[in-house]
Amino acid sequence: MTSVTWGLLCLGGILAATSPQFGSRNPQIQTTRPLIPPVRPRSEEVRSSEPGGSTARGPQQGAGQGARIHPAQESRRAAEANGGAIRSNCRNRPIDLVFIIDSSRSVRPGEFEKAKEFLQDMVESLEIGRSATQVGLVNYASTVHIEFLLKTYSAKSALKQALARVEPLASGTMTGTAIKTAMEKAFTAEGGARPSSQNIAKVAIIVTDGRPQDKVEEVSAAARASGIEIYAVGVGRADMASLRLMASLPHDDHVFYVETYGVIEKLTSKFRETLCGKDDDNGSADIPLIGGVDGGGINHGNDDKGNNGLDPCDQGHNCQHICVNNDYSYDCRCRKGYVLNPDKRTCSLSDTCARAHDCQHICVNTEDSYICKCRKGYVLNADQKTCSRSDLCARGHDCQHICEENNDSYICKCREGYRLNADQKTCSRPDACAQGHDCQHICVTNGNSYICRCGVGYVLNVDQKTCSRPITCAQGHDCQQICINNGDSFNCKCQVGYVLNADQKTCSQELRSEITQDACMCEAQIVFQKKVQYAIEELGRKLDDLSDKVSLIDQQHN
Repeated sequence: MTSVTWGLLCLGGILAATSPQFGSRNPQIQTTRPLIPPVRPRSEEVRSSEPGGSTARGPQQGAGQGARIHPAQESRRAAEANGGAIRSNCRNRPIDLVFIIDSSRSVRPGEFEKAKEFLQDMVESLEIGRSATQVGLVNYASTVHIEFLLKTYSAKSALKQALARVEPLASGTMTGTAIKTAMEKAFTAEGGARPSSQNIAKVAIIVTDGRPQDKVEEVSAAARASGIEIYAVGVGRADMASLRLMASLPHDDHVFYVETYGVIEKLTSKFRETLCGKDDDNGSADIPLIGGVDGGGINHGNDDKGNNGLDPCDQGHNCQHICVNNDYSYDCRCRKGYVLNPDKRTCSLSDTCARAHDCQHICVNTEDSYICKCRKGYVLNADQKTCSRSDLCARGHDCQHICEENNDSYICKCREGYRLNADQKTCSRPDACAQGHDCQHICVTNGNSYICRCGVGYVLNVDQKTCSRPITCAQGHDCQQICINNGDSFNCKCQVGYVLNADQKTCSQELRSEITQDACMCEAQIVFQKKVQYAIEELGRKLDDLSDKVSLIDQQHN
């Protein structure tokens, strides 16, 4: 190719880069020009250098008629045909570049390897060194780990080997914490970042497939305010709104999306173009950006005003839900509860839990939102978000007396004076007498203990254990004169000269006529016999009383 032809191509590239059509699509948005050359919103067809300038359409196998050969593929094929590696003709200014890569559980091992290959390919196209581009890596999931700092590696081979050794972390997507760590530790003089006086761009490229589980808006704004230009790459189910909150303006130049990690390498040439500037032999990759709608979203029949005086949505659109005019084009949006699919046209029910939630344990999608639930053994608190260990006893139990929690279950206990039955639920009063007692006659259970009682005809002694025959008269009686024990009871009698009244208790004096009677008369004999009998009975009574007292004394001593 002649030098004149090279000059014309370079001039054409400069004019295309400075053309107004590649500026912000919304003239009302005031944005700061990116610190490094921006990505052009749409790729252009590669023009042939043959006379006539026809579009080059190579014989790509498996491609349909009119399929375009990827410029990066052309470069690779040319390099392989010459027996060499891909030529790194990057003419970028020195950059302090930090990759912030998501390695949470949702990123499978094979996908993580693809992400690392993407980073290695990007490094391959850069000029690495202390006076050129420096690269650091922040790896994050639920925790954040700085794999290496900007100052760690100055050789490209060592840097690529370090990228290959990186291992994924664990669950969680703490993107905000990762950005904060990069700002406070990676982009510092201690980490190898060069002073602002050298006017070296500070660039962070975030690669994630999920929605942040922490706040990213404020920390991203602080990072951008400190001079860090942020690019956000979303993969698969990445949340587009979060990507925009993180990335620098304009979003058309700083937000990227691919459907899977398997095609993330398509972004390599796009970032190569962004970080290095356009190469003479390397066109931009045909990858749509987040901000624009291509392939049907552009009004191709524009006049000098660009819209024929009509709204783009009114002229016809292919949005499944809502069409929103956007200057000379339109954007598709979805109704509440839906999210825009990667094709930027159709909509799907939103997986709210995957996008973000504040449930402590389990998030369950509902039609338009989500609800929080707790794992087994926990109950949802009043805030409907956090969980506490469940009070199983309060929720219901089958203990007769007392329920006590025991880890994830409960046990039954009995109140004082009771014991737990074999079913481990009900309670019974303990049979203290059956367990052993020292009652002489009868043991009677009384609560937690027992009392002693005596058989018929006996009374409980002072020790409350032993029994004795009752001394009825000694215990108390209502005889007026004489009390005589009679088995378990007593009889009343009167002294000589008195007779027992009809009440069997009181006594009355005898009539003297009995004494004055003739001794030889029958009546006198009868009276004499009664006196003798009474005297004998009185003597027997006294003997019985004396015998009972002796027995009582013996029992007390024994």
